[in-house]
Amino acid sequence: MTIFLRLLSGDNKQTNLLDACGSLRAGGTDTRIYQVAPEAFRALPGAPFAYWVSDVVRNAFERLEPFEGPRRIARITNPTSDNNRYVRAWWEIYYLSTYRAYCWKVFVKGGAFNRFYYDAYLVVRWDETRQTYHGFVGTEHRPLEKPACVEHFFRPGLTWPSRTNGLSIRVIPKECVFSGKGPAAFVSDDDPEALLALLALLNSGAFGLLVSVQLARVELAQSFEVGLIQQTPVPNIPHDPLIRLAALARRAWSLKRSLDTVDETSHAFFLPIALHARQGDYRPSAIEAELARVQIEIDAIAFDLYGFSEADRAVAQNANVAIGNKVKSDDDDDNDGDEDASAPIDQPAGLLSWAVGVACGRFDWHLATGERAAPPEPDPFDPLPAKSPGMLPYEAAPFHLHPGLLVDDPGHPHDLPRLIEEVLGRVEAPVPPDIRRWLQREFFPFHLQRYSKSRRKAPIYWPLPTASGSYTLWLYYPSLTSQTLYTAVNDFVEPKLRQVGQEADALRGKSTARSRDEDRGLETLQILEQELIELRDTLLRIAPDYRPNHDDGVQITAAPLWKLFRHKPWQKLLKETWAKLEKGEYDWSHLAMAYWPDRVREKCKSDKSLAIAHDLEQLYVEPPPPPAKARGRRKGA
Repeated sequence: MTIFLRLLSGDNKQTNLLDACGSLRAGGTDTRIYQVAPEAFRALPGAPFAYWVSDVVRNAFERLEPFEGPRRIARITNPTSDNNRYVRAWWEIYYLSTYRAYCWKVFVKGGAFNRFYYDAYLVVRWDETRQTYHGFVGTEHRPLEKPACVEHFFRPGLTWPSRTNGLSIRVIPKECVFSGKGPAAFVSDDDPEALLALLALLNSGAFGLLVSVQLARVELAQSFEVGLIQQTPVPNIPHDPLIRLAALARRAWSLKRSLDTVDETSHAFFLPIALHARQGDYRPSAIEAELARVQIEIDAIAFDLYGFSEADRAVAQNANVAIGNKVKSDDDDDNDGDEDASAPIDQPAGLLSWAVGVACGRFDWHLATGERAAPPEPDPFDPLPAKSPGMLPYEAAPFHLHPGLLVDDPGHPHDLPRLIEEVLGRVEAPVPPDIRRWLQREFFPFHLQRYSKSRRKAPIYWPLPTASGSYTLWLYYPSLTSQTLYTAVNDFVEPKLRQVGQEADALRGKSTARSRDEDRGLETLQILEQELIELRDTLLRIAPDYRPNHDDGVQITAAPLWKLFRHKPWQKLLKETWAKLEKGEYDWSHLAMAYWPDRVREKCKSDKSLAIAHDLEQLYVEPPPPPAKARGRRKGA
């Protein structure tokens, strides 16, 4: 027997060690002291020193089948090699036509710790003809036509982030592509009941305990590689427990999804928190309490299936595998810590943001008035919708018709602050006292935060203000075309310039008869007139070559307008993006082809991936194969 001391609890390790050694010498009982024969570790893959669990737990690897087998598989694929090129946030492309050889597929890529349900907010550009990412040819040192395990793409299954401080398994709906950071598991015949039962079992404390003993640590960031899951034992599940586990997993999925129905960026979004109660009860505390009860029942069934004792169950709870732990994930790193998209949503700001979306034609106000009923909840493995339930249906009339942009200009027919007030009045919600000030100072930082995930910053409402911010054009990214900037000048800025000029001329005509207030008013009008001229001239300089294409995503599409944005972090990012476009780092984009067609076409001759991206494969010239190396004679021949 070998003696092991486990001193994880408590801050003073030195005192704990002395106390444990004293207990050992005295021959007393101490929960920190373990005596295990070293050969007992051989039952575990890799023989880690899992001394703190019982022989029953260690021997589970010998008496039970591993996860990987005839009925279950776990797989991983290779990275895209360039997520900036291939991956978008789903709200960047939802409105695009699919009548072409390529489209966008939901992309499951790791994410934050969240069991049972996690909204897949990324999409990847997919070539239906070649059955691969559009333009994908692998890397320079590892050329590939298709990503690994492509035959398992689009199947319903389960996934988990490969690196978090806690294992969290969740559903993969149909028609999804999994990734290198989001491994996937599947069952034979894609049976939904078997998948749901497996979802419950893999999220149980018993399975988490078996995973943790292989890692031989429980408090550090852990890497849940696909091989780790493949070799973890899984018990045979009789019919009745299988049905019960499936029902519990479905309920947990539904509860977790309901928490997402107030998030604008989620496929499950329905209404903001302030209005959600009109279509049903929404109490996060009650939802979390029921989730805890579901987890307790899942754990009880799973421990019985594995044959673990009460002592084993206590060890599992102490191993930090209980649901709801606050853990670090891949996405925490991806967000760089500056845009916490998962932060709690402020109710007033969330309501106003929704009202902006209604005014732009994104969200449906009829849900808040009861004129449109809440849609039924989908099944867990149904394909994710092109629009969330809260968005305006394709056939429905928008709240306000607009030419792709609105304006912050009192008295204008497309005045956004007035439209927000009308939206709130229509749904009988309280109207804040100074919406215009909120829109000018607070909305865009809030919007940028909410629409930033996984290192993608993708705001869809773009403010283009004058230097002082007294006049602002609001571009709606989904409606953006090559004519939008001309529309902004002809239908918004020029009429405003004429109005300001007429008012200024009227004051100038008074000459010495002007009052002090009129002098100040004239000065204000002259400043606004000059700012409007600068805004008009800047837009007209950009417009002739500006050919926005939504496939490029928000960041690249907004880059030529970087000087017009006043929010400094966003302006800096766009300025850097524009510099990279000028250098040729994003020559796969449509915008690069619009600005530098000769450079891009020349690159297509030697870069197959680039040629595919621009549908110019006829320009690509296959390089000659390298000469075969001469084989020398062997020594002594």
